[in-house]
Amino acid sequence: MSWPVIALIDFVTIISFENIFYPFQNQGLSVVISWIFLLFTYVIPYALISSQMSLTFDNQAGGLASWVRHSSNDTLGYWTSWMYWVQSVPYIVDVSNSIIVSFSWIIFGDNSLDKRMSTFWFGMLTFVIILIFILLENRLKNSLEILSLIGGGAMFIMSMLFVLLAGWAVMHGHHIATQPFNLGAFKPSFSLNYFSTTGLLIFAMSGAELAAPYVSQMRNPKRDFPKAMWMLAIMTGFLTIFGTLALAMFFNAHHIPHDFKMNGPYYAFQLLGNSLGIGKTLMYIFAVVQALFMMAQLAVLLDASSRVFAGDVADRFMPKWLTEKKNKSGRPVHSYTFTVGLSLFLLLLTGTLPNINTIYNWLLNINGIISPYKTCWVFFAFVAMRMHQERYHSDYVFIKNKTGALTVGWWCLIFTFVCATLGFIPQNVKMGTPAFSHQLIMNFITVFVLFGLGLILPWMRKHEEKKNKQ
Repeated sequence: MSWPVIALIDFVTIISFENIFYPFQNQGLSVVISWIFLLFTYVIPYALISSQMSLTFDNQAGGLASWVRHSSNDTLGYWTSWMYWVQSVPYIVDVSNSIIVSFSWIIFGDNSLDKRMSTFWFGMLTFVIILIFILLENRLKNSLEILSLIGGGAMFIMSMLFVLLAGWAVMHGHHIATQPFNLGAFKPSFSLNYFSTTGLLIFAMSGAELAAPYVSQMRNPKRDFPKAMWMLAIMTGFLTIFGTLALAMFFNAHHIPHDFKMNGPYYAFQLLGNSLGIGKTLMYIFAVVQALFMMAQLAVLLDASSRVFAGDVADRFMPKWLTEKKNKSGRPVHSYTFTVGLSLFLLLLTGTLPNINTIYNWLLNINGIISPYKTCWVFFAFVAMRMHQERYHSDYVFIKNKTGALTVGWWCLIFTFVCATLGFIPQNVKMGTPAFSHQLIMNFITVFVLFGLGLILPWMRKHEEKKNKQ
């Protein structure tokens, strides 16, 4: 495989057009400064750290879990596997929600879903979608992996198209919505809200380690894999920075619609279409691409989330009733049962929220907590490996000076952990209100349950082994 292909595959897996909307709502135009800062101090080091780790452990199929396992021990390798799996559950629910939203725009052509559907039926329909995709997993997986590449490629084209056409529209007389559009508008506020929403930026840009399995499929990984990571970082930087500037052309950064995270991408293409004189055409094209991409992503996510239960390391820490019964693909059947159960748990929690828009925003908030905690393991593995670098060989070394490499590794690890922890603070609700307290409690309960199960399963395995010996 060539390095541009690997960069593109990783890019469409990591970031999509909608990923630039919720940071824009949270931080306004000042998020451009955040994107630029993160590009040079976080995204590029992250990508190059992933390059070294991928080339150091190029014969390991476990990806991030293998990095942690071989740089530390089996127990931490299991924890990485567990956190990698469990962080996908809120995202699975979030993707299922996005499927419903995209079809509502295809059918109704507007933002009326919140008025047409109750939170109960929204949750039920989300659960049914997850259940259908699990039941049809073996039949859908291969075809939808192809669709994910097609949909992902189309999503990338739509994203670039929006940026380019927005620039063209402004040059041909379109009025810039954000006023004043000057240097002062880009100045960050550095408030508690600003820092508590940075975890969502990390969630939007993380995932460079997903390219690790492709190392073995490259002709010259030493030379080409770092190139793929550089291309990935540059593409991510381009979309986030110029995509945000394009949004400022059509939306007033000081008065953003309250449902911007859920409906913003559709609003954007509708406004762009109106500016170009083609009405809702672009919006409908985007809605179809979004629906295809999200369905394909759901199928791939459900398959990937079962892999942790099939691994050798995981098997040592999980009770046999969870791992013994397997389907035709060799995946433990009860991994899907577990996924359904935790999805239902999340949906029951979201049922206590007042409307669909709040549900959508809260799930994004949870992803902004759990996903960065998972990403911490990338930097933990890098620091652990570089502390004993004489034990390992890699064809590519990110920062040859040991002290410099450890400084960058520790910076990324601490920064990610702090942003994930600050993410517990609820967003889009006023501090001190009952709604704020409600969502804060929901955040703690969710993280406690999802991560806490990772402690219970090894205990159950030990109890099972003692029982068998008696």
